[in-house]
Amino acid sequence: MVEKGEHQSEGIGVIEALCDTLFHHYQINEEGLVTQANLIVSTTSNNQAMNESVRSVANQYLDGHEITEALLNHLEVTVWAYDLCLSCAMHALGKIPLQVTLQDVNEKWLIN
Repeated sequence: MVEKGEHQSEGIGVIEALCDTLFHHYQINEEGLVTQANLIVSTTSNNQAMNESVRSVANQYLDGHEITEALLNHLEVTVWAYDLCLSCAMHALGKIPLQVTLQDVNEKWLIN
């Protein structure tokens, strides 16, 4: 049984999910309405590692001239390894709406 306690204006929660630890931080006003919410989900927690893995896949499967099926498949696997929620969202339309563009250091489009 949960007992009703004193009204608090701020709360923090941490939960372990399938893909990573989820952090929640909320602030509410006197009427009980949320005035601020800060959620740190696996996409945020794993962003740097995911970026480094995407870079590694690109170094191995991108020749600078063609975006291949192998490249796209490996990018999908890489994203899925770090963020199950993002991967599921990518499949929501029945196909992977993954778009890859390639540009040089001067931001000239090489492949679009």
